[in-house]
Amino acid sequence: MKTLSIITVVLNDVEHIEDTILSVINQDFDSIEYIVIDGQSTDGTLDILYKYSTHIDQLVSEKDNGLYDAMNKGLGLASGKYVLFLNSGDQLFDNQTISKIFASHPDADVYYGDAQIIAPDGTVRGLRRLRPPEHLSWKSLRKGMLVSHQAFVARRELCPEFDLGYRFSADYDWMIKVLRRAMTIINTGLVIVKYLDEGLTKKNLTRSLKERFRIMSKNYGFVPTVIRHIGFAARLGYFYTKNRWF
Repeated sequence: MKTLSIITVVLNDVEHIEDTILSVINQDFDSIEYIVIDGQSTDGTLDILYKYSTHIDQLVSEKDNGLYDAMNKGLGLASGKYVLFLNSGDQLFDNQTISKIFASHPDADVYYGDAQIIAPDGTVRGLRRLRPPEHLSWKSLRKGMLVSHQAFVARRELCPEFDLGYRFSADYDWMIKVLRRAMTIINTGLVIVKYLDEGLTKKNLTRSLKERFRIMSKNYGFVPTVIRHIGFAARLGYFYTKNRWF
């Protein structure tokens, strides 16, 4: 059994998929199972996937019912002790990232770290606005999605399927469920991923925020969630005023 299953979901992303693949196959950590779930791309993405097929342990190309359905397919195929979802366009931070993660602590349930935001042209924009806490638990996420799911490595046996009732924020719901089950949660202190700033959630921000409100209310209570959102709105307005590029 491999130590880590890395799962990449892609649909028509010929411009960025190669960067993601190279960031995985150039790792200095040998015990990686690489799974790619393609939604039957038509733009040349498949040509790139076939180019690297000898480095991809499992490649599926078929129609799906959206991002999280594809992620569930990848999770169902994974056989590693741990799983990491690295979407097309995202990249592991450097070629030693996975080695450093597992060197940080033996046999944890969850490892997490930070994410660096990159523009579609590769320009570095800085670290993600929501920063990972020093100590993470499921209760930490009442303040929002403090950890990007691409910077979150979880023991596979703790991972449920993504709830397809959420179209844009199922990863947030999923992370809370994993953290509820986890006993040993390790802050690696690493920047784990370069995160491409043009994902599904950002393109559908209003609908995503509504889903996150539902998820927060379910897990942390309706009234506390309303009160926190007043603070969220104020902080977000201040951040956008200072950083107009984001």
